[in-house]
Amino acid sequence: MASVFLLEKDELVKENNYRGHGDSVDQLCWHPSNPDPFFTASGDKTIRIWDVRTTKCIATVNTKGENIIICWSPDGQTIAVGNKDDVVTFIDAKTHRSKAEEQFNYPELKPVQSINAHPSNCICFEFDPVGKYFATGSADALVSLWDVDELVCAWCFSTLDWPVRILSFSHDGKMLASASEDHFIDIAEVQTEDKLWEVQCESPTFTVAWNPKRPLLAFACDDKDGKYNSSREAGTMKLIRLPNDS
Repeated sequence: MASVFLLEKDELVKENNYRGHGDSVDQLCWHPSNPDPFFTASGDKTIRIWDVRTTKCIATVNTKGENIIICWSPDGQTIAVGNKDDVVTFIDAKTHRSKAEEQFNYPELKPVQSINAHPSNCICFEFDPVGKYFATGSADALVSLWDVDELVCAWCFSTLDWPVRILSFSHDGKMLASASEDHFIDIAEVQTEDKLWEVQCESPTFTVAWNPKRPLLAFACDDKDGKYNSSREAGTMKLIRLPNDS
């Protein structure tokens, strides 16, 4: 099941439930330009397409493996989903059919430049939508913000206690959400590094994604507990709307 929440001042209020996945939701993403559809990838070997305005699943696409990551092409025509076997499946966004499958082959990639960003492994990396900054999250529990042109660190943020698992910039590049095994999502202001909000969660959060046009944040938690239990809210996706949404 997936759920929609509105953030009213300091309180989360449930708005809608999205049911369908038979396992935990491991990754989600918004359409790159349309603010209404979002996609979820699950260990139940499916990806699902949802419309934020309704409570129904628009389409279900069966895949060959347990999915752990999903991403749109910039033109919105293709969806790429990766599974635990390092196979990336490319799906046509209109027909919802597989176009190609490729085995991830790292040795063919060539490094361009390296930066000593953290004393520990970097786990996640994200560019802001305006191309001014990129952020890195590390096993040292630090989030660092880097200037794209100068390749210098603008600031480091140390609110999280566990390794940073996921980062996401808001549609205007003004806010940065970060999450980990801490039971909260941190939302900071990019220019000042000030903490804006802390979204409480009941379990670790491994995926967050901002809406492409509105201050609306989607996230899914590691709510899987052994085998799937229909009485629990496993496979839950949540949405929160920031108070300044117009």
